[in-house]
Amino acid sequence: MHIIKKIFVFPRIIYFLLPILIISFVFTNLPSNAVEVSSIEFIGEATLPKGLILRKTEIGGLSGVTYNAKNNLYYTISDERGQKAAARLYTLKIDLSKGSLEKGKVVPVSVTTLLNENGQTFRPGESDTEGIALTNKGTVFISSEGDAARLINPFIKEFSLSSGKEIVTLPIPNKFLPDKTGQQGIRNNLAFESLTITPDNKHLFTATENALIQDGVAAKPNVGSPCRILQYNLFNNQPEKEFLYQTEPVSPFLNLTGKFASGLPDLVALDNQGHFLSLERSFTGLGFAISLFQVSLEGADDIHKIDSLLAVDSKNIKPVQKTLLLDLRKLDVLLDNIEGLTLGPKLSDGQQSLIIISDNNFNSLQRTQILAFKIKIETPLIRLLRRLLPNLNF
Repeated sequence: MHIIKKIFVFPRIIYFLLPILIISFVFTNLPSNAVEVSSIEFIGEATLPKGLILRKTEIGGLSGVTYNAKNNLYYTISDERGQKAAARLYTLKIDLSKGSLEKGKVVPVSVTTLLNENGQTFRPGESDTEGIALTNKGTVFISSEGDAARLINPFIKEFSLSSGKEIVTLPIPNKFLPDKTGQQGIRNNLAFESLTITPDNKHLFTATENALIQDGVAAKPNVGSPCRILQYNLFNNQPEKEFLYQTEPVSPFLNLTGKFASGLPDLVALDNQGHFLSLERSFTGLGFAISLFQVSLEGADDIHKIDSLLAVDSKNIKPVQKTLLLDLRKLDVLLDNIEGLTLGPKLSDGQQSLIIISDNNFNSLQRTQILAFKIKIETPLIRLLRRLLPNLNF
């Protein structure tokens, strides 16, 4: 009888252990902990009417955007420096219910004026608000590039969405601040354009659009620029890490104007492990060159203790990893001055939406353009299962 019992008990043990063994095998054989955007599909374009007025305020200069999933609303920041109206953000509705973006489906809802810690509006020229990121507390962080020429420091501040009033100011490391010598800090109009918060609300990231003065050259034709990604800990509101991000060199095409500009205007966090989408934008003389990259901090060196990249051998610094996802010039769309991006809602087929916006500079020759995409984001587990079980649809 004892022998018979053991024969029947053994399969039960295997039945119990098998799932554990399978799970252990799967997770020990994952190639990387990185999420991966495996596909991206353009699903539509919309533009706002030129000269559109809402509550006596012209809508324009949209430089950053963030999505409120709870209310299905988007908050966009204007980078207009207070000449047309005080520093402000706009609230938009964007209808993706049909799985695409159609003309007329972007509707402005409200305007929120930003107030400083004293409850006063910012003076004209005092701010150059560029990036915006929503928290889980009904507030937004907003970044300003400042004005290096006038020694106005950049800032990253938290504001109430209900009142528009400033709540918290994050400290900016000294190496980013302009000084009277002109030998260090941000370059004018090339500072903190980007802003994003990880899904767990533990970390905030921003980046310089181009190199700090002491880090290298600003982007120019056929030459990229070494930017810094700056990581904040939102538990103590302190900066804690920095990473090197190298922008791509861009070749101007029929540059009859002689003007050229290129840089990193925005980032959006894909997860809590340092994986992002980045947006690189260049004005090439004849139209805009816009590219989307997938970015990983995995293996990148923390450079927060290095005050000047020119003072060290930067070849020994491991930058963030970048993979080109899409050159938007391949779309059948006339691109404008694209500056902001955010993850939107899940679409009807369960895939993730992505929204990109442009800054019209309040210029009659430009447009406030909104582009929508569908992206497939895969976890390491899904990628491994797809590899092991290729006949199943994940």
